[in-house]
Amino acid sequence: MATLPPFPGTSGRRDWRTAFEAIRKLLANGDDTTQVFRIMRALNVGNAPMNYARLLSTPQGGRLASEQVELAERFSDRAFVASFAPGTVGAAYRDFLESTGYSADGLVQVSKVISEDQVAHPYAWFGRRVRDTHDIWHVLTGYKADESLGEACLVAFSYAQVGGLGWAFIGGAAALKSLKVTRNTLFARAVWEGYRNGRRAKWISGEDYLALLAEPIDMARARLGIATPVAYLKAQRELGPELASYLSERRGEAAQLAA
Repeated sequence: MATLPPFPGTSGRRDWRTAFEAIRKLLANGDDTTQVFRIMRALNVGNAPMNYARLLSTPQGGRLASEQVELAERFSDRAFVASFAPGTVGAAYRDFLESTGYSADGLVQVSKVISEDQVAHPYAWFGRRVRDTHDIWHVLTGYKADESLGEACLVAFSYAQVGGLGWAFIGGAAALKSLKVTRNTLFARAVWEGYRNGRRAKWISGEDYLALLAEPIDMARARLGIATPVAYLKAQRELGPELASYLSERRGEAAQLAA
């Protein structure tokens, strides 16, 4: 695989002070998504050139890199999202948006703390591509997005897929804190399973997402080698909604109201 030059203007050094400050805030309130992007910016040094080079090494990577489709724009087009047949990845993504109230535009706004992602550069485009497909990965893996456990598992899956120490830092911190909060290893085991499943799956960042969305979801999961997250489903079931979302202030409030 080719070695590409670093992102212009970057120092090549990890900013551990910012990372620790951000992880403290994130562990205090898992809904503060801005801290995720601060950690990524601080720790994912060298990640963009590595993954962009990997994309170029795939059979369709040159075409995807040349087209540079901005996926957030497509995913924000209601007519586009509404066009997918039942049972497809696109239909599951549509259901995801409707059930969570999330949007591609919302993720774009939160991520603006990473100024490098906003510039006109192939690495920046690839970074936006990873950002914009995050919720598609939730759909493919089955990890819930409005839940601390599901997010932590997908973070671990993402680290296995695209590298970047920021992903590992967040997943590891959430798993370690869960040992104290939940007083068992269910959460941590599910996060470790997420990493293992990410290692075993095909490299999803090399996919043509516009084609993937039209594919039947069961066939897509099988083709990509995305395993059923057994430990995650067990942890979700046995921990219950409150502990499965121990990092989220909003979920905690919802659990108190339900009680």
